[in-house]
Amino acid sequence: MHTRNWKISLFSADLISAVSSWCIFFYLRKELIEGQSFYPDENFYYGAIILPFLWLLFYFMQGTYHEVRRLFRIKILNLTTIASVFGSIVLFFTLILDDKVRSYNDYYQLFLLVFMTHYLCTLVPRLIIVTLLISSIRKKGSGFKTLIIGGNEKALDLFLEISTHPKNVNDFIGFVNVNGKDRLLEPYISYLGHEKNLESVMLNTHIEEIIIAIEATEHDRLKNILLRIDDGKKRIKLLPDTFEILSGSIKMTNIFGVALIELFPDPMPYWQQATKRLIDFIFSSAAILLLIPSYLFSALAVKLSSPGPIFYLQERVGSKGKVFKIVKFRTMYVDAEKFGPQLSSENDPRITKIGRFMRKTRLDEFPQFFNVLVGHMSLVGPRPERQFYIDQIIKCEPQYLQLTRVRPGITSWGQVKYGYAENVDQMLQRMKYDLIYLKNRSLALDIKIMMYTILIVLKAKGK
Repeated sequence: MHTRNWKISLFSADLISAVSSWCIFFYLRKELIEGQSFYPDENFYYGAIILPFLWLLFYFMQGTYHEVRRLFRIKILNLTTIASVFGSIVLFFTLILDDKVRSYNDYYQLFLLVFMTHYLCTLVPRLIIVTLLISSIRKKGSGFKTLIIGGNEKALDLFLEISTHPKNVNDFIGFVNVNGKDRLLEPYISYLGHEKNLESVMLNTHIEEIIIAIEATEHDRLKNILLRIDDGKKRIKLLPDTFEILSGSIKMTNIFGVALIELFPDPMPYWQQATKRLIDFIFSSAAILLLIPSYLFSALAVKLSSPGPIFYLQERVGSKGKVFKIVKFRTMYVDAEKFGPQLSSENDPRITKIGRFMRKTRLDEFPQFFNVLVGHMSLVGPRPERQFYIDQIIKCEPQYLQLTRVRPGITSWGQVKYGYAENVDQMLQRMKYDLIYLKNRSLALDIKIMMYTILIVLKAKGK
């Protein structure tokens, strides 16, 4: 079955379960707790229509329908338990607490009833669907399309141990070697070429997982490979070295007895990613309305400072390498880059007097709330750069391209710590902060960065 069909199946089951659990709860409440005959009044119908969609919205925010093929029974049990507990508490305090009851024991019974009916009605169909899903993945040719990098004895041992296990979920499509010699896997799976041709191999095959079967101590080679294959979508697993295991610095994953490090594409849980986008939308909408006086003042100041347009549109590289036009208040004289792209400096003569103040207070960045609103940017994220400078940066540090895996931001850790960069070297210094943010991003860190940004705006200490 196609991934989309599994999503539809799970979504449909959740919808039916939510309606059923409300109907069962309403009936049992009337008959057992309130001692009345069941009669479907308007509250019953409102609940049956509205509540299921609120449950589905919560499941979506939780990430239940994200990467459905990666679900397993313990994970769906955990997701269902958390959702049922949290949702039942909200439901109890918003809809049930005002009900007329004979004693406080009725409240306890009502909460337990709303939790158990929803939990059981939701969990049982989910477990059935996930069990069928796992069974389908374990069928030959239906597992996760997997590439092995390496062709030595370690690669062979890994392949044999994983592929011969009855619960294997990997469908090995082939391997590439790293030295042009080791091809011990060739009798079992296809030889797809040398590691130097990785890009063409990945372009011509639909790969979902990559297992790197070379020693983690080969740091330079490993770094080079990771930079080329880590696009934030594929699951990457590799052999750990002893120091990494003992230090506990990296989470381990056990694949049928094989100790491998799994590189998670994003440290931010899906529910935080969804919440982050919701905050972006709400905050930017509110900011645009509240900042209308600031926009009018800035527009007038820019217009009076020098001839030319009020806004400055510039092409920047956003998430997944997509180009968009960033919106800023113009802080330089017209034709400031008539001799080609140039970064600004602290005493740059191209910057107008009002432009210098706007840069210190970040007022020139405020129109970017429109970029956030339409989804080009986020409130917090690595600052977007022009392709001209990206080409220069990746010659020195190819890992810069990892920053384009997420939405760029109005502010960033690098922007807070370093401010505007005046040259490529300073861009590289600022990049380090943004890479650390990328590997540790969370809602809590986003809030901290926004608070520091607000202080910079209020104190007019921006660089």
